[in-house]
Amino acid sequence: MANDGADRTEEATPRRRQKERDKGNIAKSKDLMSAITITICIVMFAVLSGWMMNRFFLALHLAFTSLNPKSINTSEVMGLVLPYVKIMAEAVVPFMVSVFILIIVAIRLQIGKIFALDKIKPKFENISPKKWVSGLKRLLNPFEPNKLVEFVKSILKVVIVGACGYSVIHSRLDELYALLGAEAHIAFNVIGSILSQMFLNMCIAMLVIGFLDLKFQTYMFEKSIKMTKQEVKDEYKDTEGDPKIKSKIRAMGQQLLMQKMMSSVPTADVVVTNPTHFAVALKYDRTVKPAPYVVAKGADFMAFKIREIALNNNVPIVENRIVARTLYQLVEINDIIPSDMFQAVAEILAHVFNSRRK
Repeated sequence: MANDGADRTEEATPRRRQKERDKGNIAKSKDLMSAITITICIVMFAVLSGWMMNRFFLALHLAFTSLNPKSINTSEVMGLVLPYVKIMAEAVVPFMVSVFILIIVAIRLQIGKIFALDKIKPKFENISPKKWVSGLKRLLNPFEPNKLVEFVKSILKVVIVGACGYSVIHSRLDELYALLGAEAHIAFNVIGSILSQMFLNMCIAMLVIGFLDLKFQTYMFEKSIKMTKQEVKDEYKDTEGDPKIKSKIRAMGQQLLMQKMMSSVPTADVVVTNPTHFAVALKYDRTVKPAPYVVAKGADFMAFKIREIALNNNVPIVENRIVARTLYQLVEINDIIPSDMFQAVAEILAHVFNSRRK
């Protein structure tokens, strides 16, 4: 296993990343999500606190002004409780709904669009005694690497976040001491200001820690999905096909193309040669193409085969080094000749057609 891990030097391919994502394996930070959740709750409470307190005071006012213990009928409990439930729902539901929506948006921004069935499928191997024993060993092992890392991270988080909160209280001790004997509304304003600043500093600290943890989790995730050179080769074979098979298919295709090309030589009007290195078979049919076009071409052995087929099928062979070489290099099979070759090819075809008439 150690050697296998050491051999994982290649970055994960897009296909490997997509497979991991389909399984629900992505880089994510629980610390960041916790920090975002707490920050959202605090912010929304600050935004909706006026409305929530108004609803609470309304419930208290209704209780003290409308309820008469002597006139309470126990058979109509629902009718008595329902107005208070409605008021409390008006106070709490907007807060809960807004927090829920913002948390869903935050999760979506971090992990994107993902729905992994593997994460919700029941895994019966997790309830096996062997799995329980191994999990218990990891739980009771204080020197387990992941546990040590998480323990150190937890200590650092508590120290840093606590220090940020304590720094606010320490810097405003004089204001707290001055509250002794102060009026209630002044005390509430000062304490509210201190708590707001303290929560702000602590939320910023938690968010910074969360972003750093996300970077660390991303690094660990990228490291965990690295691939060996052999895995990259195997994946390439799976996606692109085995190179040996592809070469065989390409060879078969070339062979079929060659057979089709050779079958077109007997229908050619003329074969222009170099005389031995190149051979180009031309045909001129106005109903097919507006100008003469190449039906076959080849060099060396292929040129020999084209000449041989032409001789066996009484196709005229004309030696013209410049025309043969130029057509072989510039014109593909079934393409018409270039316009600057019209005159030279026309002279060759005219000579061939005149010879046939004689």
